[in-house]
Amino acid sequence: MTEQGDRTNGFGAPIVRTAGEVETTPTAFDDHTTPMARAIEAELRAREGIAFKDPLPRPEKTRVMVVANQKGGVGKTTSTVNLAVALAKHGQRVLVIDLDPQGNASTALAVEHRRGIPSSYEVLVDGLPIAEAVHQHPDIPNLSVVPATIDLAGAEIELVSVVARESRLRKAIAAHPPVSETGEDRLDYVLIDCPPSLGLLTLNALVAGREMLIPIQAEYYALEGLGQLLETVEMVKAHLNQDLIVSTILITMYDGRTNLAAGVADEVREHFREQVLRTAIPRSVRVSEAPSYGQSVITYDPGSPGALSYLEAAREMAIRGAQV
Repeated sequence: MTEQGDRTNGFGAPIVRTAGEVETTPTAFDDHTTPMARAIEAELRAREGIAFKDPLPRPEKTRVMVVANQKGGVGKTTSTVNLAVALAKHGQRVLVIDLDPQGNASTALAVEHRRGIPSSYEVLVDGLPIAEAVHQHPDIPNLSVVPATIDLAGAEIELVSVVARESRLRKAIAAHPPVSETGEDRLDYVLIDCPPSLGLLTLNALVAGREMLIPIQAEYYALEGLGQLLETVEMVKAHLNQDLIVSTILITMYDGRTNLAAGVADEVREHFREQVLRTAIPRSVRVSEAPSYGQSVITYDPGSPGALSYLEAAREMAIRGAQV
């Protein structure tokens, strides 16, 4: 074990233990430590994991994941963008479908989404093949995006009179060759970013998806509205998509300085247990700043706690998926 004072960090302060040593020391971090200590432990483990850059296993078939939460401001779009970039950086082939009329995911992924650009609106309403609406990320070869334009705001009204309106996206994804193929060129992940409501756009995503990822903010009202969301999921399973499961819950905006955040996180883990990722995303200015530069936090500030946490969350999600 490395003794205190053997090494120093960039500021001249001694490094007491590595993340690996923390994991092998039973009393280093236990239930009696402070939330701040647990946050530091999580960051150390994230840094250790990223440093080794172990390759991620590819899923046996394309994982179509719906990122949804009817409560706004929980980090839904931020998580979609950063998990997509993290997976792509790890060599996975990823497609993001932006179903939010605000187009925030499209902005953060540096994809043009002005009116007139082929987008998710044309896919849903006009039946445009996904291949004709896909835009390649300018800097990440493995990442592509179906953007959302302002036209999508009227899609729910237009879809009301359409036959099988709730399954339009499922048919489009199933017909997309990189999803239906089984070779090396197939997609590994399709992440669908939903609007913060339970309308026809979100319903299309739930019918299209095999898995659901729910970001939950580590604050007092985190579970408010979650019951209604889960009821909707059960209704979709019963009538429209029996394969849909809530596979992943990600705790976001975690502030390790407060007992409140730790209490919310414990409550979420008590309710959902194996679905909750061990990695929580810390509250971070860098995470909030990145979209204004058309970037994810992973490309904007790769060494920040937010970036490291999303990279580790993506790793955990990929490994869990490979074990299912």
